[in-house]
Amino acid sequence: MFTGIIEAVGNITAITPKGQDIAITVNSGTLDLDDVKLGDSIATNGVCLTVVQLTGNGYVADLSLETMNRTAFATYKTGQRVNLEKAMLPTTRMGGHMVSGHVDAVATIVSRHSLGRAIEFWLQVPSSLAKYIAEKGSITIDGISLTVNDVDGDKFKITIVPHTAQETTIEQFNVGTKINLEVDVIARYLERLILGDKAAESSSTKSEVTMELLAKSGFLK
Repeated sequence: MFTGIIEAVGNITAITPKGQDIAITVNSGTLDLDDVKLGDSIATNGVCLTVVQLTGNGYVADLSLETMNRTAFATYKTGQRVNLEKAMLPTTRMGGHMVSGHVDAVATIVSRHSLGRAIEFWLQVPSSLAKYIAEKGSITIDGISLTVNDVDGDKFKITIVPHTAQETTIEQFNVGTKINLEVDVIARYLERLILGDKAAESSSTKSEVTMELLAKSGFLK
């Protein structure tokens, strides 16, 4: 688990094909690796990756075909800057929110505007994820824990203060940039709980959460 509070910004120094998969080498910049060992997890642009080799100034991690299909890593080139966070400890201050490092989909930046000293972005998400995003709720983009400030259909707005822009890769975001998106894990589990016994049905027969189901479950009166 992670908190979505970025500890350092690194960059990908090598992308090595491994059959249908790849391995990436990351220069971890100022990230303290003294307590990192093989098998530990580091969120890399929001993707929970396992360290398979330590290089002295960074680490190597494998990316499966599933990860490539689900995230923006498929578009990355050598030199790509990445947000880094080590897995949280039991004593970690929860400055962001619970982040699993399991990316749901890729979102796209559709607008960028200055708002005083802040930057305002609108992002578009796959329509299937829109139901998980709520105004003033939590969202993770490229590993950064952020607050949703507005929602309009399959689009949502975030407002970035100068400190966040300076300490992450957000400053490089422009219209068209592809972003790793993770919705609030609580929303995902809540949906499964509401389905009840229907959650065990095949996806070809299972019904979606409906107003009728919500009422039956006691969520509506």
